[in-house]
Amino acid sequence: MRIIYCGDVVGRSGREAFFDNIHKIREELKPDAVVVNVENASHGFGVTAGVCRDFLARGADALVTGNHVWQQRDIIPFLSESKKIIRPLNYPENLPGRGSLELELPDGRKILIAQVLGRLFMEAVDCPVQAIDKLLKSYTLGRNVNAILVDIHAEATSEKLSFGYYLDGKVSVVAGTHTHVPTADYRVLPQGTAYITDVGMCGNYDSVLGFEVAEPINRLARRYTGGRLSPAKGKGTLYGIVVDIDDKTGLANKIEQLKV
Repeated sequence: MRIIYCGDVVGRSGREAFFDNIHKIREELKPDAVVVNVENASHGFGVTAGVCRDFLARGADALVTGNHVWQQRDIIPFLSESKKIIRPLNYPENLPGRGSLELELPDGRKILIAQVLGRLFMEAVDCPVQAIDKLLKSYTLGRNVNAILVDIHAEATSEKLSFGYYLDGKVSVVAGTHTHVPTADYRVLPQGTAYITDVGMCGNYDSVLGFEVAEPINRLARRYTGGRLSPAKGKGTLYGIVVDIDDKTGLANKIEQLKV
């Protein structure tokens, strides 16, 4: 099985980087599933239901969000209506949406996709380890699911690495998101889990994390935060990972970085 996971989409540049390239990517790499993090896809903050439908109609099989999931109000009913989008698993259970989904391929193979938020330098949420442990009580690689992809949406590299090693051998992929900067540490961990600290973003890299540089510079140099962050315009770059997974064990054979 081959899974492609595309990093945080930021604004129009990020959307166009995905839409303009995904057909060619599918044609050349022949993935079984394409998963996309869309949490910044609408104006750089959150994602609308309409944008989600565009992604699903134009090449994405499943959508992942993050801590900005609540910023576009019309997404809230969509989180409960659609079975192809998730929000973080370790938010309170009574919130709209779900923290995991089962994606069934045309040939019957199943992929479990889940996301947790980190807690270092982030908002207060439930323990990500307890949340994923509770979920994985119902799933075993090679028995009732063929692959498991877990996104850890977090600031701290140490937290992401620790989480990756904690899940090594239990899931197929642990992919970090949120910091929008692709890391070079993609590898298969000792027990067979593919890992990367940050997938990177789909967006304009002539920017500060996908946003026009003027306002971040103001915040850095003058501590002035009265301005508004605006997504950077211009040509975007798609960053992601390509993971090949053993159909029998559900563990990873190979992980590579994808840049278009």
